[in-house]
Amino acid sequence: MSERPLSTKERLIRTAADLFRKRGYSGVGVAEILEAAQAPKGSLYHHFPNGKADLAQAAATWSSDGMLRIIAAAFEPASSFEDGCRTLCHKLAKLFDISGSWETCPIASALTDGPDNEAFRELSRHLFDGWIAEFEHHALRFGASPEEARRKAEHFFILMQGGWDLARSRRDSDIMRKLPLPG
Repeated sequence: MSERPLSTKERLIRTAADLFRKRGYSGVGVAEILEAAQAPKGSLYHHFPNGKADLAQAAATWSSDGMLRIIAAAFEPASSFEDGCRTLCHKLAKLFDISGSWETCPIASALTDGPDNEAFRELSRHLFDGWIAEFEHHALRFGASPEEARRKAEHFFILMQGGWDLARSRRDSDIMRKLPLPG
């Protein structure tokens, strides 16, 4: 049974997410996105009335949804919060190893590298808060008090993002495997 072909909108979002992750918002032009997505010129503004800015927001949201699935897959079978953190770090390290590519955070590449505007900052905050809420949910599930769960979630988010950037800059996935995890 074959998968249904992606719609033009889906191709644009996935292609933009991939290109932004590799080269950042400013490093990718609309014509390049359209060509790589094999999409007609008018389709971008049909699906994304504000053009590249709307597409960047859709690409960041799509990427964040993927990250939330990876977080859930790491934490659901875990025996502790630390075990879930460790599993997630190993999954992210493996992504570096498998892809052979040292790409930036998909949210940062599409939104924080983009134009300085309030909509991008707000969406970035919202998406990152979603990741933190997912970590917090698991910390609570493993018995942390609400205050401790929030602290652990934010601490781990900061460690993970910093670890990702350092692993990327050094081209060393073991950095993700060796992060000092919140206990």
